[in-house]
Amino acid sequence: MSDDLVLRLPKAELHLHIEGTLEPELLFALAERNRIALPYANLAALREAYAFTNLQSFLDVYYAGMAVLRTERDFFDLTDAYLARARAAGVVHAEIFFDPQAHLARGVAFETVLDGIDDALHRSEQRHGITTRLIMCFLRDRSPVEAMTVLERALRFGDRIAGIGLDSAEAGNPPSLFTDVFARARAEGWKTVAHAGEEGPPAYVHEALDLLGVSRIDHGVRSLEDPVLVARLRDERIPLTVCPFSNVRLHVVERLEDHPLRAMLEAGLVATVNSDDPAYFGGYVDDNFAGTAAALGLQHDDLVRLARNSFEASFIDAETRSTYLKRLAEVAASASEG
Repeated sequence: MSDDLVLRLPKAELHLHIEGTLEPELLFALAERNRIALPYANLAALREAYAFTNLQSFLDVYYAGMAVLRTERDFFDLTDAYLARARAAGVVHAEIFFDPQAHLARGVAFETVLDGIDDALHRSEQRHGITTRLIMCFLRDRSPVEAMTVLERALRFGDRIAGIGLDSAEAGNPPSLFTDVFARARAEGWKTVAHAGEEGPPAYVHEALDLLGVSRIDHGVRSLEDPVLVARLRDERIPLTVCPFSNVRLHVVERLEDHPLRAMLEAGLVATVNSDDPAYFGGYVDDNFAGTAAALGLQHDDLVRLARNSFEASFIDAETRSTYLKRLAEVAASASEG
């Protein structure tokens, strides 16, 4: 499949941790700016640390890298750099996760994080041609009490935060722990999503749907183990924000050729392709599209369907969605004729 088509297809990215876009070069630059000593002698040494064996081994490096993020300017630079790269990948809409607890634990104020990210998002449409939404995630390996405290603090910024999510170490941390937190957010009219069915079992996907009332599932690749769940996801059109490169790098699947994305499409699921933490997993959303297409033999119609799914699954308004779908149809038709 032509890489040119991958770049030309307008698409939404719905599973992207902004802290996971911290490229090694920017990490070192911010460390120098903020006079922070790194445990890595150089870029090569840092990249060697990216030989992850599972989700936790990644999270250890991921959280250590956050130490360089200190000021509003740091968060602006991080977010703006992602948006510039996303534009090159054909992204026209991005729904971005951030992890306030990881920064609060380091003594960085909530407002510092939000103001820096939000400033970049506020300028995004003009600077990069990308509409955006911001989703605040809770760390599921920290207490629900702490999550509720952070939520209460964040509610006054409801005009800048579109919803909440649940991420970090999944094994042993079921969605059910956060039922009250998500109920509070839904009562305020916020959207809800959750990581489930990555390392955790299909039962976690059921919990995210039934107990957290989420609008979509982040990852969800293990859903295929449960035929009843597959039928529900298909019939209720519940989107799955799939991250193929991430799944391989964290050994959820061992090879891209083994990834269940094609099976998900064949089952009629609203699967989308995303990059998760691209600085750590070796590719942005265009790389994930192209690499997965090559590995699984996806064709023109498959890629168009994935792009269409991304807009269907997004939190944009109906008018904007219609505009993007029309643009997608025009590009798809042009590519088909060519």
